[in-house]
Amino acid sequence: MISLTSNAAAQLHILVQEKGLDASAAGLRLAVEKGGCAGLQYAMTIGAPVEGDLEVEHEGARLFVDRDSLEYLDQCVIDYEDGLSGAGFRIRNPRAARSCGCGTSFEPTPEAAGS
Repeated sequence: MISLTSNAAAQLHILVQEKGLDASAAGLRLAVEKGGCAGLQYAMTIGAPVEGDLEVEHEGARLFVDRDSLEYLDQCVIDYEDGLSGAGFRIRNPRAARSCGCGTSFEPTPEAAGS
């Protein structure tokens, strides 16, 4: 199960509205791609889901998770932080063995990597 915090849901509402998108059909799409300094990186876009995406809703905000990325993202919590080190969505991923300093790249645990 993947979850959104209330802070993330509130920010998603703002972003969807700023883009002029329909809140009932748009949200944050999250995927994992090869790359980054730790081997895999998170990819996030605001828009509509792709066929096969897992859909999560919290406080009216929608999160779409790429089907092929689910094994890396199971049990993640998506939060939004606005602090001295910058503002943005943060992913707390228990399936990451280590993460890079910027938080956008990670190395999966052996279980998540399918080893």
